[in-house]
Amino acid sequence: MKLETTAKTDNSDIQKEIISKIGALINFKNLEPGDKLPSERMLSDKFGVSRSNVREAIQKLEFYGILKSIPQSGTFVADIGVIAMNGMIEDILRLDETDFKSLVETRILLELKTVRLAATRRTEKDLAYIKDALNAYRDKVLNGENAVQEDLLFHLAIAKASGNSTMNNFMLIIIPEIITNFQKHHVCDAGLSQRGIAEHQAIFDAIKDQNPQLGKQKMKDHFKELYQYCYHTD
Repeated sequence: MKLETTAKTDNSDIQKEIISKIGALINFKNLEPGDKLPSERMLSDKFGVSRSNVREAIQKLEFYGILKSIPQSGTFVADIGVIAMNGMIEDILRLDETDFKSLVETRILLELKTVRLAATRRTEKDLAYIKDALNAYRDKVLNGENAVQEDLLFHLAIAKASGNSTMNNFMLIIIPEIITNFQKHHVCDAGLSQRGIAEHQAIFDAIKDQNPQLGKQKMKDHFKELYQYCYHTD
């Protein structure tokens, strides 16, 4: 499992532009629920962007229920009214403007729930993934290297172990933004990273022992230490 990051200014602006243009296209052509959008290749040529950029924008709109992709058939407008669709697109675009505190608060709320679910539902395979992520984080920290991505991969492994695909998807949406802001605000310093090893281990042990209440408490302890910085930087 690998986490890739891109420059926020480039990727975010491209995504916002494509999503806006897709919404404008739907309105301009008066497309109704069930109507088919042009192919990714056609949209790529029309918007002057890569097909992968178009695909990511379509996947984002599909996640929020605005579009629906059918294998071998294409992408279609979902069963949603024009007014509701335009409002949802505006909301999606505003998500990219979320401030750091809001991202942290959202992540905390999600993870206090996912860790409890993971402790209840985790499989041996899930434990192996979480353990691998924990070891990767430990190795990076002990070598004095930046371990932000390994830290977040550990938490993503827990989200996956929760068995709740929606929560997992929400984590995947906000993770790139969190990485960008972590690096921008220099949150993950050496002291926090060192403490993070023991805290990650405690969380892993609670999940392994299938103790949801302890898992939640250890996650709370982890966030109290790791994020105290961001609540004192107004």
